[in-house]
Amino acid sequence: MTHHTPRLNRPTSRAQRDLRRACAVLAAGAALIGVISLGESVFKNKPSEATAAAPNSQAPGGALVTSTTVASALATAVDATGTTVAGAAQLTQDGQDVAGDEPTAATAGCTLDKRELRIGDTGAAVTCLQQALIANRYLSGLATGQYDNATFAAVNKLQTDKDLFVDGLVGRETALALDVWPDEASLVVHTPPPAAGAMDLLGYPLSFVATSGPDAPPLPASSGSGKRVVFDRSGQRVWAIDKNERVVRSWLVAGSKYNNEVPGTHKVFSRSEVSTAWNGKAFLPRMIRWLKTDIGNIGFHGIPRHVSDGSRYMKDSELGQRLSGGCQRQADLDAAFMWDFAQVGTTVVVI
Repeated sequence: MTHHTPRLNRPTSRAQRDLRRACAVLAAGAALIGVISLGESVFKNKPSEATAAAPNSQAPGGALVTSTTVASALATAVDATGTTVAGAAQLTQDGQDVAGDEPTAATAGCTLDKRELRIGDTGAAVTCLQQALIANRYLSGLATGQYDNATFAAVNKLQTDKDLFVDGLVGRETALALDVWPDEASLVVHTPPPAAGAMDLLGYPLSFVATSGPDAPPLPASSGSGKRVVFDRSGQRVWAIDKNERVVRSWLVAGSKYNNEVPGTHKVFSRSEVSTAWNGKAFLPRMIRWLKTDIGNIGFHGIPRHVSDGSRYMKDSELGQRLSGGCQRQADLDAAFMWDFAQVGTTVVVI
């Protein structure tokens, strides 16, 4: 009998390390497949038989990505550190969803009671603003409650440092950067869950946070025209509008905790059935990108799954809250609808 010397302590080559990373990713993918292997019939073959998704469901009720699709994507995987597996093509790894360790503003212990402040304003909101500027070392001295030239200069310096629009006006973006923007929970409109089997105007089944047509909350003012997607950050709500100005569908999302969803008119520029977060910790199903940033792209996608075990990052009941690092998380039924609706070139209006 031939004896083989154990090689437990033998140094590994780069190729061997890459192979191990590939195996780790594929193992994670296997767990993911077990969570999201679903029937394509919900959206491709038998849309009339789909039912509304139940809240808190851990196994989604609508087609997300088939096991074949995921397996194919993972076969060309990138390991969780972002290193391309030897001999394989790269799985798109760019979604800015999973939050990193970003610095937060020093707290002033107050929030604004006005939606906008400008030079010449007075009152408690200005005092709160000045306290936040002082706490974050943009303003010296004591809070006076008067939006004077020194306060204006401090706001401009903050806006420059945070890469905001520099105008000396304090609105949502600047207030968020100072952690004095009020709680937006009161701005989130929760519509009644639809009846089982309810569809939107295009025949797609509604999730439990979705509605359609005249039942949808009113569109925000100045939200564009023509076929488009409208995203209201304050209300964490999305509307899909067709070319005839009909609200095809409206639903809640879980958007960014940070000040990185740039308002304005954008275009969908790329899509991936499966992407990964910028830090490699999450799979992002049905990623629809509309904004490029320094550390990754921002877009709409389904609920993220942990790379480690395929489990979901959140419950559907948490939609309407700010939970992501940049992207807009959607219930799986809403992500499936958006995948068909928002092709490359679709207008995205962010308010």
